[in-house]
Order: sequence, then C-alpha cells, then structure tokens
Amino acid sequence: MFRHTRTSVKKAYLCISKYRNSNMKRQLTMIAATVLLSTAGFAQKQWTLKECMDYAMQNNITLKKSRLQRQSAQEDIKQSKAALLPSLSASTNQSLGYRPWQDAGTTTVTNGTVNTKVNKSYYNGSYGLNAQWTVWNGGRNTNQVKLNRLSEQQAELSESETANSIQEKIAQLYVQILYLTEAITVDSASLETSKKNEERGREMVEVGKMSKADLAQLTAQRSSDEYAIVEAESQLANYKLQLKQLLELTGDEPFDVAIPKTTDAMALAPVPGLQSVYEAALISRPEIENAQIAVKSSDMSIAIAKAGHLPTINMTGGLGTSNNSLSNKSYGNQVKTNFDASAGVSLSIPILDQRQTKTNISKARIQKEQALLDLQDRQKQLYQTIEGYWLDANTNQQKFRAAMTTVESEQQSYDLLSEQFRLGLKNIVELMTGKDRLLASLQSQLQSKYMTILNLQMLDFYSGTLKINTLND
Repeated sequence: MFRHTRTSVKKAYLCISKYRNSNMKRQLTMIAATVLLSTAGFAQKQWTLKECMDYAMQNNITLKKSRLQRQSAQEDIKQSKAALLPSLSASTNQSLGYRPWQDAGTTTVTNGTVNTKVNKSYYNGSYGLNAQWTVWNGGRNTNQVKLNRLSEQQAELSESETANSIQEKIAQLYVQILYLTEAITVDSASLETSKKNEERGREMVEVGKMSKADLAQLTAQRSSDEYAIVEAESQLANYKLQLKQLLELTGDEPFDVAIPKTTDAMALAPVPGLQSVYEAALISRPEIENAQIAVKSSDMSIAIAKAGHLPTINMTGGLGTSNNSLSNKSYGNQVKTNFDASAGVSLSIPILDQRQTKTNISKARIQKEQALLDLQDRQKQLYQTIEGYWLDANTNQQKFRAAMTTVESEQQSYDLLSEQFRLGLKNIVELMTGKDRLLASLQSQLQSKYMTILNLQMLDFYSGTLKINTLND
C-alpha cells in the first residue's frame, strides 16, 4: 500500500507543490527545513504499519486470551481421547475399632498357666486394585472426541477472527494518522499564508489603505488557523494513543508512525466488483468457516444425545486382600490367604430415564437450528461490511476525482485574489472567502484520497488477496 519516504522534507514538499504563490512557497520551505532539523536532532523510533501489525499479533491481550482458549480446547481433546482407555485405581483402607463391652477373648496355656486376653481394640486393613473399561456406550466417547476436535478448530478460527479485527482497527487508525499528519501540514501552510496576509494588512493600515476592522479580520483568520492546527494535533494524538493501546504499549515513551509516500494512483485504482469480493470472502473468512463448523458440531451433539437410548457395556476387574489384628495368623499369611481376584462384564440397558435423553436430543436439534441461523446472520453481516467498504471506496474515489479539479480551480482563483488584494483591487472578505474555499477543497481532497486507499485495501483484504500486515512492502 505504501512505501516509506526517506525524510520528512519530501512529505512537506508533497503539499508545497500544490501552492503556486511564491511567498507561500518560501514560507512552506522554511517549515520543511524546520522538520528536517527536528528529525535530525531527535531520532525517535517510527513504527511502520507492518511493525504495528506484527507487534500487536504478539502482545495484544485480547489476542492472547484467544490463544489460551485454543489451548484449553486442545486439552479437552486429550481428555476425551483418554476416556477411550481403561481406568485403573488403587485403594486401601486402614481402620481402628473399639469394643468396650467385649468379654470374650483369646485363651492360651503357658507352663501350665491359663492366660485369657481380651482385645477391646483391633485393627483392620484392606487393599485393592480395580480396573474398568467402557467397551461400548453408543459411540458417545468416540463422538465426543470428534466434537472436541471441532471445538478446537472453532477456537483457532476465533483466534483468527480476533487477529483480523485487530488488524482492521490498526489499519484504520494508521490511515487516520497519515491523513491528519498531512492535513496538519496543509493547515500549517494556511497559517503561514494568514500570517503573511496579516503582516501585509498592518503595512496597508499604516499607509491608510486598509481599515483596522479589516486588519482585525485578518488577525481573526490567523487565530482560526492556529486553532485548526491545535485541534488537528489533538485528534492526531488521540489516534496515536488508541494505536498504542492496541499494541499494549505503556509508559511515557514517545510513539510515532512512519510516514510513507502515497500517490494519487493508489486512490484511482479500479474498485473490485462487490459480488466477486463477497464470494471470495465466503471461502476465506474465518468467521464464516467458524459458523459452518458450529453446524457440524451441532450434528455431533445430536449423535451424542441419541446415544442415551443405546446400551452400555463395561468390563471390570479387581484384585484385593485384607488383614485383621484379631486373627491368630501373621500379617503376611493373612494377606496371602485373603487375596482374591475378580473380572466381569456389565450391561446397562436404558428403559426409563425420566425423559432426559429425549430432552437432550431436542435441545441438540434446537442448537443446530441456532447454528444455521447464526451462519446466515454472519453471511449477512459479512455482505453488509463488504458492501460498506465497496460503497465508501466508490464514493470517496468520485469525491477525490472531483476534489482534484476543485483544488486546481480554487488554487488559481486564490492566486488571482491574492494578487488583486495586494494591489488593493479586492477587499479582505473576498480574500478570506477564497482562502477558506481553497483550504476546504484541500482537506476534502486529502480525506477522500486516504479513505479511498483504505477502503480499497479492505476490499482486497476481505477477498483474501492481500494481508494487511504487508501493506508497507
């Protein structure tokens, strides 16, 4: 879209060439020299559009959140795949018991002596290893894997949607900054002319060729031009602040953008056909693909819900043993003799489930209808967006063509008025009116030029033939 200029002097002379008045040219040359000295004395980083895009893609917080959602979807895929495998768990239970009214115990005879021991407290221990595997559940687990894969694709497409939205916003802010930068240059040239006219007016007042009231109007015009510059600089600072916020730049570090070179030919390029752009966007835009996948996901949800009517087959197995302190056997002997192993197959057939499965199926079908409506809505929104860019491109291009003719005519008229004013043949009102018309036509030309370039690039971006972050190449 743009190519960088090596110095700000070329930028200033782009507007200087539009003025034919020799005195005005001398004043504008002084402005260009001032710009050159200021840029030489302060080497501040200037961000190109591509650098802004690349930096935002790495640091924008909203985009980072979208990436985290995609990572979360990837974890869901891993979990659903693991659900296809058997589960294995180990368990143990250690407990102490107490029987306060126990009166029977263990009697032993040692050296002819009978000993009776009553154990009111005892200890139990159990150990187990259990496995379970769902052999069949109506395809619910396998369909869940497919559903999670679709969700991961949707998360990735949502990330692309967010990236596209940020890129569009950056491009719009960038073009507004370029427009205001050049508009300030035009306003500065107008201010220098106003100062020159005011100075000339003072000379004419001194020789009695102009009244003080007319001089006051010239002074007011100069003040108005100064105010216009202040207002434009305020808007420019606001757009730069918005761009900094999108880039997540903080602190008081100065921020400025590189001013590329633009040509009239960029704004006069052919406008692509509306239908061709829309048809290409239907294939390439992530928001449309995301909505299409949502329809597929709803079909998968219906299949999962229908699995509630089908039987479930599970295989189970386990190993276990236990020990008890009241036993006369040793711990090792108890663990060995109490060991048992088991294996089994269970079949569960749903008969009545209080309408849960039917409700789930109905809701899944409603979800599909919503997904289809959302797809239609996104297609409609896409068409409206492209149509808006297309209409703006055509309208601004026509305005630009008309403004080019108007600027040339107004410039000639103002040059003649200026000369007649110096000769005393025109009054101050006629001079100021001519100057206002020239300035308005210049501003209209600049605005229509940059808006046309922006809208043309947006049409190319939506058709998939252009990446915004490479517009500076």
